[in-house]
Amino acid sequence: QVQLEESGGGLVQAGDSLRLSCGPSPRTISSLGMGWFRQAPGKEREFVASISWSGARTYYADSVKGRFTISRDNAKNTVYLQMNSLKFEDTAVYSCAARTSTGASLWETDYAYWGQGTQVTVSS
Repeated sequence: QVQLEESGGGLVQAGDSLRLSCGPSPRTISSLGMGWFRQAPGKEREFVASISWSGARTYYADSVKGRFTISRDNAKNTVYLQMNSLKFEDTAVYSCAARTSTGASLWETDYAYWGQGTQVTVSS
């Protein structure tokens, strides 16, 4: 069973940076495609970023491209989301998710395991 736990959320000002972590998982996620999603109050959950098992392939939502970076350290069984130049509209609960295959994916339905999420609040 893959168990995911996010950390690193918090309250920041617009323009600040945060790094979210997902892991370490008690079961290895080094061979799994991983993703970050977010859900703002009153809105549907949306894709943020994803990464293949090796890190060679990444995808980003247009709204975060150039500001957010997804990465992974398979030796530590951990996936990261570096968020720079944060905006008020980035405020949401951020959740990491794991696939049961190796590739990156934009699609929520491709992910089998989910963390509980961590709150990111950006004040304007």
